[in-house]
Amino acid sequence: MPVKNRFAEMHEEITAWRRDFHENPEILYEVHRTAGIVAEKLRAFGCDEVVEGIGRTGVVGIIKGQTDTKGRVVGLRADMDALPMPDMSGKPYASKVPGASHACGHDGHTAMLLGAAKYLCETRRFDGTAVVIFQPAEEGGAGGRAMCEDGMMERWNVQEVYGLHNMPGHPVGSFHIRPGAVMASADEFDVIIRGVGGHAAMPNKTVDPVVAASNVVQALQSIKSRNLDPVKQLVISVTSFRTETDAYNVISDNVHLKGTIRTLDPAVRDLAEDRFKPLVTSVAEAFGAKAEIDYRRGYPVTVNHETETEYAAAAAEAISGGVDRDTPQLMGGEDFAFMLEERPGAYIFLGIGEGRPNVHHPEYDFNDEAIPAGCSWLAEMAERRMPAA
Repeated sequence: MPVKNRFAEMHEEITAWRRDFHENPEILYEVHRTAGIVAEKLRAFGCDEVVEGIGRTGVVGIIKGQTDTKGRVVGLRADMDALPMPDMSGKPYASKVPGASHACGHDGHTAMLLGAAKYLCETRRFDGTAVVIFQPAEEGGAGGRAMCEDGMMERWNVQEVYGLHNMPGHPVGSFHIRPGAVMASADEFDVIIRGVGGHAAMPNKTVDPVVAASNVVQALQSIKSRNLDPVKQLVISVTSFRTETDAYNVISDNVHLKGTIRTLDPAVRDLAEDRFKPLVTSVAEAFGAKAEIDYRRGYPVTVNHETETEYAAAAAEAISGGVDRDTPQLMGGEDFAFMLEERPGAYIFLGIGEGRPNVHHPEYDFNDEAIPAGCSWLAEMAERRMPAA
């Protein structure tokens, strides 16, 4: 079965929604305009229930099938928020908001789930209840966790949950998935190395935090190289190294390090945190400095459930004629992981074309040619997991 004909008919309409969202990006939980439009459209489509304010600014729409003999409930999720970065796409519908851009394609995700919701409201060719989930704050704000903490899964008795993400570099309309860990956990740290500053010409009268911090940066890599099984994945990246002064002849009192730690294995995540703190502290002390550590657990590993991954792959195969069931694991984080900790489900990638800028690049733009395939997969998941009686 190719893409559903209805989405070819709706393509221009859904594209217009997507480009409007792109032109008016909103960040984290401040997605008031986007959420308002989503709720308005869901009501206009004829959703049986539309609830706003789940997870602060999330929106949930309830679509009941023609029958409900089995009590099945399937959740379909899209993210609504943009990134705090400039839009350099050069498109006529480029962001009108300075410093904000839909550079990850959440505008496309939102538009595609709206298209699927409209189709499901029109046809209702399923036996059960479809729950369409529009979440805020995927980009670092854990909006998925906030919606779960608001009791979303229990309130509507969601039994399975599915989501998709666009993927530049793969053919338009292709699908890519794997069971098990598919995306990494994403933890963050801030470290203040405190020394004693002074004149750069008299370092002997200082406790140089730059030297101590430099050794901390190097030592952190020993966690992967000397504490971890070599076949396991772990990425420790110090992404910022800042002193209190830019002067050439001043040794600062303090150095501020920040960065991220990512892995695909919860046990490796524990090991990295356990080794991080004593290693940073002892290296700093070896140079006479002190370390203040703020280590924060972020998104967990995104783990696709095996059975539900096959359901998602089968739906994709029906639409595209083929599906990559062994897509490479990614070290990026994704807060759909919180929903997959609450309920079985799967996360799939949708190709949007080769030779395009990657996500989080200022010239990135979602490819509207992928809309029919994405909408078809979302709708197919509801119809396939809750076949009409």
